[in-house]
Amino acid sequence: MSIEIKVPVLPESVADATIATWHVKPGEQVTRDQNLVDIETDKVVLEVVAPEDGSISELLFQEGDTVLGEQVIANFVAGVVSGQEVTKAEASGPAVVATTEAASDESNDALSPSVRRVIAEHNLDASKIKGSGVGGRVTKDDVDAFLKSAPAKAAAPAAPVAPLEGRSEKRVPMSRLRKTIAKRLLEAKNSTAMLTTFNEVNMKPIMDIRKQYQDIFEKRHGIRLGFMSFYIKAVTEALKRFPEVNASIDGDDIVYHNYFDISIAVSTPRGLVTPVLRDTDTMNLAEIEKAVRELAIKGRDGKLSVADMTGGNFTVTNGGVFGSLMSTPILNLPQSAILGMHAIKDRPMAVNGQVEILPMMYLALSYDHRIVDGRESVGFLVAIKDFLEDPTRLLLDL
Repeated sequence: MSIEIKVPVLPESVADATIATWHVKPGEQVTRDQNLVDIETDKVVLEVVAPEDGSISELLFQEGDTVLGEQVIANFVAGVVSGQEVTKAEASGPAVVATTEAASDESNDALSPSVRRVIAEHNLDASKIKGSGVGGRVTKDDVDAFLKSAPAKAAAPAAPVAPLEGRSEKRVPMSRLRKTIAKRLLEAKNSTAMLTTFNEVNMKPIMDIRKQYQDIFEKRHGIRLGFMSFYIKAVTEALKRFPEVNASIDGDDIVYHNYFDISIAVSTPRGLVTPVLRDTDTMNLAEIEKAVRELAIKGRDGKLSVADMTGGNFTVTNGGVFGSLMSTPILNLPQSAILGMHAIKDRPMAVNGQVEILPMMYLALSYDHRIVDGRESVGFLVAIKDFLEDPTRLLLDL
């Protein structure tokens, strides 16, 4: 039985996607629910799994090709493929090719981005490579076979750099996520009146609380008490007091949000992503710690969904985990502000006329000056500082 393998339904905010990696080859036997291909969108990587035990009979798109939602990208044959079935599939192949050729002669010369990249890297003449794909299309396997059949010719372009022993370069295309990140960062810099204000916070009170209650907290809730839950709680309470920071600009309107969804910057192998914690005003410290840990694990494993990434009114990014002492974070559009946390370092501080060594941390608030004025931005940052230096305020709503 032949089954069409299709691209999953894409969210409204995602126009198209890219074939990232085929994990199986045509004819290779797979089991039900085995991952066949990774499809990369602007936000997440979608996995397409095998509908039944069987094998892919034909790939309609190669790695690097752009596809649309619900588009057929491969044909799948259910069950163990026998020699007779293969012969039948092969017999029907030319008819499909002939139809394709009749429909468009120009498609014979179409090269996917991944194929063009390999051809460019090895300085090959595409017209000399015989294509075995649909309509005579040149595939990556065709290029690899051509290189193996003419190794000396393929290696010739590398001759000029031979004298530079030990020096090499590697050129890879930017992933769709990385291109999206770059585009959004430039858009944030060019389309907003971004300004950054700084402050510092004494982390000793929170460190003392963690030291005193860490074991009890972990036994009660099954998770360690970290700093992030305090940061999120402090940010949430500060947003309640300064609604402009929790707002966004939409055209000529200012949209004030009466809910508190906080984006958390998470570093993943694919790049920096910002999954969202929703309704943080209703969460306690343990719930925040568990939610942050879950998002971090999903980000590390590439399991974040579009729903995890959608929305968010304010972003918290903690560069301190990498050792950053101070930075100026860039806005996560369409949000109007982002808070940067940094490394906690012991520094001599003047306290009541005496010099004390205290664990200090710099705070950086970048904000869109079109919507947030200096009074609100400084007041917001001071409120966070007060909450962190005196956590009792969070309990008493002071």
